[in-house]
Amino acid sequence: MTAEPPGTLDAFLSDWDRQLARAFGVLVGRPLDEFDPDAVYAAGLRGNALYESGFLREPDWVLPEALSGVRPIPCPFGLSSEADRLPLFDASTSIFEFDRCDSPQSPLPKDFAAALKAACFAGSLVRGADIAPLLDRFGVDLTAPALRDTWDIHFPRLVSDGTLLDALRVALDTGRTPEDLVPFTLTLPTEPQEEWEEDLATIEHAALRTHLAYFCTDGEEGMMPRYQGETTTVLQDEGCEPVSGWEDGHGQIEIMVMKLSPLVAGRGPAFSEPLSKTPTAPAGSRVALPRTATASPSPPTSNASGSTTPTG
Repeated sequence: MTAEPPGTLDAFLSDWDRQLARAFGVLVGRPLDEFDPDAVYAAGLRGNALYESGFLREPDWVLPEALSGVRPIPCPFGLSSEADRLPLFDASTSIFEFDRCDSPQSPLPKDFAAALKAACFAGSLVRGADIAPLLDRFGVDLTAPALRDTWDIHFPRLVSDGTLLDALRVALDTGRTPEDLVPFTLTLPTEPQEEWEEDLATIEHAALRTHLAYFCTDGEEGMMPRYQGETTTVLQDEGCEPVSGWEDGHGQIEIMVMKLSPLVAGRGPAFSEPLSKTPTAPAGSRVALPRTATASPSPPTSNASGSTTPTG
């Protein structure tokens, strides 16, 4: 699994980003400069924790300032109990689903529903950025109680700049400087799995090595890798390709990094806030993931053809 340091990518990176790129290459199994540099990459989160908390039904997702990319959506919990930083979602580049927008029984205004259907890039899937101008044009408020059940979030995307390096940066929660790393205390049973010890040892920066080891555990307390052959994305039917992924062992959260197809990428990211400015969890409430004794499947999601498939 050991990846050799990248070559041509190095010339365009700061020293710290160069170290991150090499370390990320270890986790994904190949140097980052072997991936298509012109493609758009994205990181997303899914899992029971997001559904059971009601977070993906919060009205903040469909406010005009969120859909237009002005305001990111903070996740209600961090990726670990030791992390102060909260993941940020980008509603403008997230993928929404309006599976009843062309139904005669839909409560959506007819003119808005027709325009929304035309904005969908596949079936009933539409980017947040393409919803935003329609709200203003037709005077629609998707937070209204009568319209709250007309939309779902098919792919909640984290804020990033569209590069693979930044997608992995937000997926693995490294922040942008060495000071942003989380000083995980890895003791049994949260130490990295034996098969990863040799690969992690190639990461020279001790704090970075400790941080990334959290994503190489058996999933009981830390996160466990999902290898490329095991990783699926909710957008593979639209030409997207999985890069890598990680999940906890309780079915609560899954992190995925994917290469977006041109169809899904659309206009690309609307913004990318520096992670050093992201919200932090309130003192005394740094709950990482809601843990359950046994994993339960995530609620099904409808694909573009209207059939349902499990998300977890």
